[in-house]
Amino acid sequence: YTPKGTSGRNTKNQIADELNTTGIYSMTRNPLYLGNFFMMFGVALLVRDGWVALIFVLTFWLYYERIIMAEEAFLRTKFGKEYEDYAARTPAFLPRTKLWKRSELTFSLRNVLKREYSGLFGVIAAFTVLQYIGDFIVAGRLMIDYIWLNLFTFGLLVYVTLRTLKRKTKLLHVEGR
Repeated sequence: YTPKGTSGRNTKNQIADELNTTGIYSMTRNPLYLGNFFMMFGVALLVRDGWVALIFVLTFWLYYERIIMAEEAFLRTKFGKEYEDYAARTPAFLPRTKLWKRSELTFSLRNVLKREYSGLFGVIAAFTVLQYIGDFIVAGRLMIDYIWLNLFTFGLLVYVTLRTLKRKTKLLHVEGR
């Protein structure tokens, strides 16, 4: 649902052509970071240790708080009162569902495939590695679990395919996104 120039994965310089305030952005100012939190928290919970989960939450908060502060400073400078009004009514992290405002764009599966393949494979890889480490700790030896091996292999195949399509073709390109 996200228009081009509003949800970048820019790590060097902030960029934004317009302020996105609809769809999931109408309920929280940082939906991508919220999604990242739940993906990574799921991996941390797999370890089944409260300390690991607590350390993850604190580390995530310290890391992302600084990113959010830098992005918000940029958006305040670029969009001024428009951003101030948006920030005043929209929570920074925890969504408020009663604020939902429908996006003007339709859902684009091609856009999702183009943008989210690495995150999906990262979760699959993390779960696979933790499963094998757990099995090794319990059994004292490496055990081949074909379900996890097949899931990892399939995830890797999807990752390589989508990455190739993104870089070598226009198949996943969606105008205006």
